[in-house]
Amino acid sequence: MDGHRDEEEAATAPLLAAPALVAGGRSHAADAHVLSAAFLFVFSAYCAAQNLESTVNTEGDLGTVSMGILYTSFTLFAVASSPVVTRMGPKRALVVGTSGYLLFILANLVPTWYTMVPASLYLGFTASIIWVGQGTYLTSAALSHARENNLPEGPTLGSFNGEFWGMFASTQVIGNLISLALLRNGKDGGSVTGKNLLFVVFLGCMIVGIVLMCLLSKRDEKGNNAPTHSSFGAMLKYIVAPLKDRRMLLIIPLIAYSGLQQAFVWAVFTKSIVTPVLGISGVGGAMAIYGAADVVCSLVAGRLTSGLHSATFIVSVGAIVQAVVLFWLLLFYSPMAGLLGAAVPLFIGALWGVGDGVLNTQLSALLGLLFEDVKEAAFAQLKVWQSGAIAVIFFLSPSITLQAMLMLMTTALFISFGSFLFLTLVVEKSSTVRS
Repeated sequence: MDGHRDEEEAATAPLLAAPALVAGGRSHAADAHVLSAAFLFVFSAYCAAQNLESTVNTEGDLGTVSMGILYTSFTLFAVASSPVVTRMGPKRALVVGTSGYLLFILANLVPTWYTMVPASLYLGFTASIIWVGQGTYLTSAALSHARENNLPEGPTLGSFNGEFWGMFASTQVIGNLISLALLRNGKDGGSVTGKNLLFVVFLGCMIVGIVLMCLLSKRDEKGNNAPTHSSFGAMLKYIVAPLKDRRMLLIIPLIAYSGLQQAFVWAVFTKSIVTPVLGISGVGGAMAIYGAADVVCSLVAGRLTSGLHSATFIVSVGAIVQAVVLFWLLLFYSPMAGLLGAAVPLFIGALWGVGDGVLNTQLSALLGLLFEDVKEAAFAQLKVWQSGAIAVIFFLSPSITLQAMLMLMTTALFISFGSFLFLTLVVEKSSTVRS
């Protein structure tokens, strides 16, 4: 209990005070605060920009195709990202990784095939290392904090991941409120004004995020779990090592679904559900509500996580909520006029945010617990399957109907949840998870 009280007190300290602690390299909690703050600035800009791609850059489906290219690149590079992060170190990977997001925002100021496609390809590479670096860095900070303070690892991982994903989910609130404030629907109803100003503001957010990344303390973990990979064969063996573990094979469907449900919001929900009712300028408001629900659920789910039993219950709640939304959209939904019609997309966004908050916190905590000895490789697998699933949605969304997409999402949810439940039985039987 004292450990949890200390973490709560640390979390209430001003973020500007955290870098002083980080500079001394003495507080693992301070590292987590600065990491969360850096991602808050970077992804407040990127997430809001991503939400707008399918509705702002519509000529030749430039925005949607660019996002599909981005996540295909992300998937391919994520395969080899774990040894890259191991060699670079997680802090350097985080700093270098931010550069791709900066370039992507710059490309959106002059959106053409010649700017967006190269920026998307490069962002795929940098995103692969920033996310493996994030998972490695945060898990290292949490486990170090637990060991030095004699705290159980499961709840500590849950608390650190809850804080990070709560802050990360708030990027949807902040970035989309900025979007809501600066964008205005054009007179023809199909265009917007204020786009360039919006992306200049996003550029400023990126710069602040990069500065905070540079203030992180260095974490170079040396040991058996950080090989140097002197040959391609050794590197490949390290990358695929988690795939030899039945637990990873069973959690992959849930990882893939987490990517599908994120891309569904970015590519389908914003274009097919929000825009017909609220217009392009209303995307920011709807996604802000989605992000607010995501924040609350991330924080609550993180606090409640103590091991496999709690994770199973929390994931079940999130799966049920998203299943209800999918069946509602599939069987009963049709756009409506008036106040009630405007409220429906907002309500759907809030419910969907509940499921996203649950999946983010629980997947990160579970991978940290189950694959502590190969963290980099495990988090690389997370991003390989997650980004691959996201790419599928972005490429499919322009060419299939909303009903077909909803049927795909519903099928994927049932398969992934069933696989996860089987995973809990396997882990329970082998007793490999520390309570």
